[in-house]
Amino acid sequence: MFKDFRFHHIGYVTDNIAHTSAFYLDAGYQKTGNVTDEIQGVSICFLLREGFPRIELIEPVDENSSVNKILKKTGVAPYHVCYEVDDIIAAFDELVEVQDFIPLFRPVEAIALDNRLICYLYRKDVGFIEIVNKT
Repeated sequence: MFKDFRFHHIGYVTDNIAHTSAFYLDAGYQKTGNVTDEIQGVSICFLLREGFPRIELIEPVDENSSVNKILKKTGVAPYHVCYEVDDIIAAFDELVEVQDFIPLFRPVEAIALDNRLICYLYRKDVGFIEIVNKT
């Protein structure tokens, strides 16, 4: 199944989207507008440049944010790779039941991705991955 996954973006946790994005803007990336995901307590933007990987910047909005622990542990850094899938439920089931990934949560709508379903999963030898439904 993993062979059918398509790269979507690299997710970076940051303590300041404006400061982190400045480096990429100088390198020719374009920044989307910030979106606040109140469920996860984060502000998100995407950085886009033709021929280069899409980058997602994720900044906590308060002390209860879902990414605070990662930010404290690693500082500003990439922490997940996102893959687009045709059927997120089938992909989720395969990753959990066959590939031994641990889900952080079942698929939910993500405001930053036009309310498409997403979920995060973890496996010790792979790290965090995100999957996003194609439509």
